[in-house]
Amino acid sequence: METRRRIGIIGGGLSGLTAAYRLAQAGHDVTLFESQPVLGGQAATFPVEGTRLEIFYHHIFTSDVHIIALVDELGLGDQWQWLPSKMGYFHGGQVYDFVTPLDLLRFSPLSFLDRIRCGLLTLYLQRTANGLKFERYTASEWLRRAAGERAYKVLFEPPLRGKFGDHYHEVSMTWFWGKVRLRAGSRKGGMTKEVLGYPKGSFQILLDALAERIRSLGGRVYTSAPVRRVVVEGGRAAGLQIARGVLSELGATHAQADPDVALFDKVIATVPSPIFLSLAPDLPAPYAAKLRWVRYQTALCLILKMKGSLSRIYWLNISDPQMRFVAAIEHTNYVPAEAYGGYRLLYLSNYLERDDPLCSMSKEELLATYTSSAQRINPAFSPEWVVESWLFRDDAGQ
Repeated sequence: METRRRIGIIGGGLSGLTAAYRLAQAGHDVTLFESQPVLGGQAATFPVEGTRLEIFYHHIFTSDVHIIALVDELGLGDQWQWLPSKMGYFHGGQVYDFVTPLDLLRFSPLSFLDRIRCGLLTLYLQRTANGLKFERYTASEWLRRAAGERAYKVLFEPPLRGKFGDHYHEVSMTWFWGKVRLRAGSRKGGMTKEVLGYPKGSFQILLDALAERIRSLGGRVYTSAPVRRVVVEGGRAAGLQIARGVLSELGATHAQADPDVALFDKVIATVPSPIFLSLAPDLPAPYAAKLRWVRYQTALCLILKMKGSLSRIYWLNISDPQMRFVAAIEHTNYVPAEAYGGYRLLYLSNYLERDDPLCSMSKEELLATYTSSAQRINPAFSPEWVVESWLFRDDAGQ
């Protein structure tokens, strides 16, 4: 085994937890710090009717082989369920099923020739093993040329705009190819419906299992423990400035003259670039410039616990610029509503610039803003359906 190292990890999402687990397995002295009261990052959960639910919608594909292997390694395989998905498009005031190739052939907003063309395009992307060939192109230019203007405007531009805002035309075609390949892996056979993976009781079971394994291997996991600064000495990370209450638990092996600093041989940061820049102001200028170049969209999720159902679709993509949200994910069209006391659970999702007016609204203001759009999907929808609501925001959501 290599020399035992004291390793500090910043961030308790799945990346930080998995890094801590693997390093503890390798015999290192691992300490993980999460600033929030709970672990999970964007996969963190909260209780709804006795069952936990993610603050941002989550599932996995059958092609997500690494996380599936991790689930099995942790002994959670029998707690994972593979459920058929119900995908759809909202366009022109109508909800369309969009799960199988037959659904594409029935998609009347496009001409029959456009539908055939899009089907062949998708098949080509699914069967292309190396996406590096697309690196010269943006998704916008390649898809516009390959699918035609009408199909591009109806099927492809809305999700690109929804995820990336005004920067949608800069997104690489390699990114889009990867998304198509990922989804293709969740189908077995050309006409088979897609299945998606979700743990019984939410992703909390995976978070808990990782934290338990880390501790069983001698590692430490702290929540409500924000890191204030990465201490740099001689051009390398030498420690972390953290709260004194945590430091007192770490003991003398991590202490130094500064009572706010814990010593480490290595530091791993699994936080977004703007946060990392604030924690490590001494980074070499060229590398810091690269991090500043990375831009993020804010993820904004309004979650509604309702007495009624918005639609029959689990994941409804919005192909309509007049709608105030870009996707409606009705979790209980995927996981049965019985798990949540019979209530319907709906995520209304947006990806926005940080200074967008929607980002400063309360959950009540957002619901009022979104109501007319929800009623275009289902005219019967009423705010009176809503029993309870929650609002979550992550400025590094996309």
